Amino acid sequence: MASLLCLLLGTTAVASVDEPGGAASSYLYQPAFCVDHELRGPTVPYVPQPGDIFLCTGKEMWAKIGHRLAGTATPQHAGIVIARPDGRLALLEAGPNNCLHCGIHDLIPQILTYADHERVWIRCRKVPLTAEQSAALTEFASAVDGKRFALFRMLAQITPFRCRGRFKLQYLGGPHGTTRHSYFCSELATEACVAAGLLDCVNTRPGAMYPRDLFFGRSDNRWIDEHLDMSEWEAPARWTLRPGTEPKTLRRLPWLDGDSQ
Repeated sequence: MASLLCLLLGTTAVASVDEPGGAASSYLYQPAFCVDHELRGPTVPYVPQPGDIFLCTGKEMWAKIGHRLAGTATPQHAGIVIARPDGRLALLEAGPNNCLHCGIHDLIPQILTYADHERVWIRCRKVPLTAEQSAALTEFASAVDGKRFALFRMLAQITPFRCRGRFKLQYLGGPHGTTRHSYFCSELATEACVAAGLLDCVNTRPGAMYPRDLFFGRSDNRWIDEHLDMSEWEAPARWTLRPGTEPKTLRRLPWLDGDSQ
């Protein structure tokens, strides 16, 4: 009924309470480990589940330049799909829409706030979470909701003080769980995976992870490359509300975005 009403009104509302988990219908293009603008058909309906990794570009020039100075590139933002205590699916992020806190928002409406003007990808889980893993992910998300965005630690990524060097990572950047007062986006998504038992709690380094590491499941940092195992996720697939509704005015900046890499 809600979908029919939207059609009659000519709106683009994206959530229907009649759908399982509160997730509205949307679609994914074919997955590929490619950061580019190509839409690889055919599309398939997106069936979200807890543990899916959300990734997107940042339209702001400061975000693109900042990531390049840190030795990385697109994507510039990451989050993770969780189940709320009532079962509704949501997106957990640090710094959603450039705010300075961690937040949980209804899944499809929140993704759409990015997809209106940016490229969005989803890394779907190949292996669904167990009830215990999903509950642990929900518990972690509830504990960090509202905590601060780690602005100064994020800015430190473009300085020699970042904990990104191979030898530093033997001792720094390890999981902190919910004890941190602040998180940046890829750190939070990685901490959530560790909390749910999806990534190794010994050798994972959330404090040194970038969204691009989560996109490719590998890294130019040797420590991360040797220890990061994302084999239980599909390759990134471009997300769309409906095929043909992608933004038409995306700026193409191949070097800044690392599209050719």
